[in-house]
Amino acid sequence: MEAMDHDSHHHDHGEDHAHHEHEHDQGFKAMLRYVRHAPEMWSSEVNTAVVERLAPMAGETVMDIGAGIGAGTMVAAKRGCKVMAVEPTPYMRRVLGLRSLVFGQRENVEIVDGTAEATTVRENSIDAAWAVNTMHHWSNLEAGVGELVRVLAPGGRLLLVDEDFDSPEHPDYERFGAMRTDEHAHHFHDVDPEVVGTALKAAGASVEFAGMGEIAGRPAVIVEATKPSSSSE
Repeated sequence: MEAMDHDSHHHDHGEDHAHHEHEHDQGFKAMLRYVRHAPEMWSSEVNTAVVERLAPMAGETVMDIGAGIGAGTMVAAKRGCKVMAVEPTPYMRRVLGLRSLVFGQRENVEIVDGTAEATTVRENSIDAAWAVNTMHHWSNLEAGVGELVRVLAPGGRLLLVDEDFDSPEHPDYERFGAMRTDEHAHHFHDVDPEVVGTALKAAGASVEFAGMGEIAGRPAVIVEATKPSSSSE
């Protein structure tokens, strides 16, 4: 299932979408890793909690950055939102396309080949956006937050969450412990919420919170921001 084209929401940022900077998320090994974690990527308490915290309303246009196979996308779509599901991995886009079709949400889900740094989404068109466990993938933080502020409509809300798997309080702490000592494993790079908050402020956003917190009972980096309503159209 290829991405569905809705030209009114797209903005051309070049053909590569910075995909060359996300090569660790591509290829056969990456697909195997995704298959291994498919159950939690299909339905996730964290994704559900993030969408509920943003509280998108029916009719709003929202964006799921690093949508994967739709753990958050489908929650928002079922609320009656128009979801721009931004995902750089072809395998994930195909699964999400099939999923949205099978569960009757095709009209509410637009699958976008892009990254946080280059979403290809039209400026000032998104009412609310979120990212779950993707910030550690971003190749350029300033470009990523700048792009998110660009696409948000004035007054638009942003919620960025990366779970803190290094915390002993995280239920998957032991599970991910082996990855910390395996140099060939896929690692979660540290994300400093204060650095993210500072970058968002520099990009013109108003930051409500940038620090460590808890979501769905799990310790996490949490950054909440809005685009000021006074922003020019």
